[in-house]
Amino acid sequence: METTLTVAGPDGRRRCPWGVAPDDYREYHDTEWGRPVRGDDALFERLCLEAFQSGLSWLTILRRREGFRAAFAGFSIEKVAAFTGEDVKRLLGDAGIIRNRLKIEAAIGNAKVAAGWAEGELTELIWSHAPDPDGVRVPRATGDILATTPESVALSKALKARGFRFVGPTTAYALMQACGLVNDHLADCCVRAEM
Repeated sequence: METTLTVAGPDGRRRCPWGVAPDDYREYHDTEWGRPVRGDDALFERLCLEAFQSGLSWLTILRRREGFRAAFAGFSIEKVAAFTGEDVKRLLGDAGIIRNRLKIEAAIGNAKVAAGWAEGELTELIWSHAPDPDGVRVPRATGDILATTPESVALSKALKARGFRFVGPTTAYALMQACGLVNDHLADCCVRAEM
């Protein structure tokens, strides 16, 4: 496994290696990744984007995020749950997103599942799988960061048991990292020091 330490960015601040460049990554790394996200629609958005990222570069998704937001009604669970076959056709023709039928249909199907839940239930389900921060080792190098954990496996199973698709353990762990359930900024990353 490749092991990389933090890297100094153009401003001299040390960051996780992936968060140095390009500017899109640096902005996302410094202001969003690893910071707590709560709220059903906000978490639904992140879950959808992580699923669309599967097999692709996160930069591809990040640069199309506004296109995704426009195409998927701001990731309102209620609105996406009302999408029809016509919306699937529309989305398959939208160059502003990743046009993968299975992922599009999974996003809509997941919204239909979540739309039947009580307000806050998706947030509670996801956050109930956050590990005890006192029991998590702080990564010193990229090689210390896992692709899955027992918690992400359990979250994946819980979501699948409730009817969600495209939520494997790796996608679940990426969600946990992005939404602050775990803090995988490297030990001497400038952002970790600010959190």
